[in-house]
Amino acid sequence: MILLVNNLEIYPVSNHLYLIIKKRIIFFIVFISIQSVTNAQIVNVESIRKVSDTSRWSGYANLSFDLTKNKNRIFNFKNKVHIQYLYEKNLVLVVNDINFKESNNNKLVSKGTQHIRYNYRVSNRFAFEAFAQSQYDEISAIEFRGLLGTGVRFKVSKSDDYNFFMGILSMFEYERINNSLEDIIHRDFRNSTYVSFSLFPKNDIAIVSTTYCQPLYRDFEDYRLSNDTSVVINIFKNLAFNIGLTYLYDAMPALEVPKEQYKITNGLTYSFN
Repeated sequence: MILLVNNLEIYPVSNHLYLIIKKRIIFFIVFISIQSVTNAQIVNVESIRKVSDTSRWSGYANLSFDLTKNKNRIFNFKNKVHIQYLYEKNLVLVVNDINFKESNNNKLVSKGTQHIRYNYRVSNRFAFEAFAQSQYDEISAIEFRGLLGTGVRFKVSKSDDYNFFMGILSMFEYERINNSLEDIIHRDFRNSTYVSFSLFPKNDIAIVSTTYCQPLYRDFEDYRLSNDTSVVINIFKNLAFNIGLTYLYDAMPALEVPKEQYKITNGLTYSFN
């Protein structure tokens, strides 16, 4: 369970990153974003996956809102719930992220994501995964996006100094796009491949990065590329300083939506068990 003490947003796109570092590779990153998607539009599930053989329940919940009135009226609401349940070879991850920010009745951010993923460990290096996801992002013209997917996850390598995982999945995507000209509905099948690595150059430093690539099967030129990278430095036993970058590239976004979105965060993370 983690509590964010302070966070400074350099560029307000989606997703916060959180991380707890311990030598026995128990860690969290959020972002967080993702937001996503942080959070960009691709949910980085690796950012909340806790590596543990003993803890059944883990995760965190955060709810915040604020209202500012001066020359402008600014309203901000955020809700994040990330939960993991581990039992023997079964792992369940649940994500609920909502982020809304409005200034003088103009929406600056309006997005939400709900994600559930089941993981069954077949062996020490191989696991089966299945997931379902719903999301919306008004700024990116996504009125609704629903995903159903399944695939496999591999542990490529693991040591005290680094971890390396890879996942290969297929998913069905239902998407309603709402832009200034017309409403568009997509029904497509996409590949979703990710690679995730974590480096521990020293006991008090961790570098964690996850990259997703999601091309259409019928048109590989229509793809999304997402990366979450975080550097975390332990200051004291339960206090760490973190710097994170979330980047999203959509080769064929909705009309008037930029192909590139990114977010830079830094702050302090206090952890406790």
